[in-house]
Parts: sequence; structure tokens; C-alpha cells
Amino acid sequence: MKVGLIAGGGELPFAVIEGCRAAGREFQVISLAGTPVDLPDDIAVITHEAGKLGRITKALKKAGCTHICFAGKIERPDFGALKPDFKGLRRLPGVIAAARHGDDALLSYLLSSFENDGFEIIAPQELCSHVLMPEGHLGAVIMSAAHRADSEKACRIARQIGALDIGQSAVVCDGLVLAVEAQEGTDAMLERIAALPVTLRGTGSARRGVLAKMVKPGQETRVDLPAIGARTVELADAAGLAGIVTEGGKSFVFERDEVAAKANEAGLFIAGLPELEI
Repeated sequence: MKVGLIAGGGELPFAVIEGCRAAGREFQVISLAGTPVDLPDDIAVITHEAGKLGRITKALKKAGCTHICFAGKIERPDFGALKPDFKGLRRLPGVIAAARHGDDALLSYLLSSFENDGFEIIAPQELCSHVLMPEGHLGAVIMSAAHRADSEKACRIARQIGALDIGQSAVVCDGLVLAVEAQEGTDAMLERIAALPVTLRGTGSARRGVLAKMVKPGQETRVDLPAIGARTVELADAAGLAGIVTEGGKSFVFERDEVAAKANEAGLFIAGLPELEI
């Protein structure tokens, strides 16, 4: 098995590469022009424009890839600015039609496209299970009974917006929904909360509110699991939140030691479900 890694931004592509190397798996990295990919200099990367599906497929087959793994954040392309090759042109109407139904539909279409070309799709978590969030608490701070109701409601809201393919995250403080995530992403959502009046949110000395990041119902989990990292903790701290909950075994936690250390220092809890039965 040789993995063709379609790499986007963030830490996940590097985690997949680490996992491949540890398991002795061969891989070839493909990046899309305009998508920032931060990888070590010793890793060979082939770059093509997003619309060049024929060239991407040819490069993967020439490299001997049998499996495809999508890992990292890839921005939606400007469909009007795409310059597709022949294969891309043939599939562009299907891509645009799928995109109108949301990110999950778009991802499913792209996966099916590669499967039709003879590749097998492999999920990132199959290659880098070492960065999956464990069940239970991560760090020394434990969720208190006072914050449990907010955690439960934030999880419910996150799942409800996920069912509509809006986003994966929600923040609830004292029963009030402070924000839900859409296309801006979790970081920008947390920055919005930090700008709210302190009458609505917590502070560093009186923490209130919980961020929940959940798998969307029916989500294509071979591509897009929720993730947290040190930056998530920093922004949750700045927003005065009491904690973060996500799903154990179904979400990624990058820089785990740093995440736990920052959470301990700030007095934030971080918990992986379903052990907490929320």
C-alpha cells in the first residue's frame, strides 16, 4: 500500500506522515496551489491547481499510490476562477452541484471521484491514531457539576448545527448560546466570544461557558474529524471559558502535552466523550 496524501493546512498532514513513517508505509504528498502546507523540507511535495483533476490523478498513479488520504484544511475554491483540465472540466458540474448542498456533500463527491479512478480512500485516523483524543479528561482540571449543563447543551447545539452541515462547534454559557461555528472556523468564533461583554461570558478569574466540538451526524469521517490544539486552548482562555469538550476516539488533539499544560495553567478542563455520557 502506498498512500497519496492530499495535504491541506494545519498539523494533520504532518501527523499522517509521522504515522506512515512509523508503520513503514510509503507515501506521496500532493498539495493544491494556493493552500498553505507547512511540512519539513525533506518531504517531496507535488503541487497542482485544484481544478487539474486529471493531472493530480496521473501524478498519484505514476507515484504508485493505491490509497488516497485527505488531511488538513483546504479552502473552498473559487469555482469561477478555476482552470480545470479535461477531467476536471467533465466533473466540475458535479462538484458545483455537490457544493451547493454543503461541505459534506462536496467531500463525499470528491471521495467518490477518486474511488471511481481506482483508488481506495483511507481515513487520516487510520494512519495517525496517536493524535486521536482519548476518552476522559486531558489534564488536571476536571469538569465540575456547575459546568455540566453547559457542556450538555453545547454538545446538543453542535450536533444540531452539524446535522444541517453548518459547523462542528458551539459555545454555551450559563445556558445561553454565545456562538455557533459556520464557515469562519472555531478560532474566529472564539475570538468573537472574547469580544462580548463580560456580563455574557466568563473571565480568567471567573470562568464560565463551554466549547463543544462534535462530529456532524452523517459526517464523512474519512476526511473531516473535529480537532483541537494549543491555539484552541489559548483562545478559549482569552474568551474566559471554563472548558472544552469533544469526542474521544472521534476527534484529533494536536500538541497534546502542550494542550494539557496550557489548560492546567489557565484552569480549563478538556474532556473527551463518551466517558462523560453527555
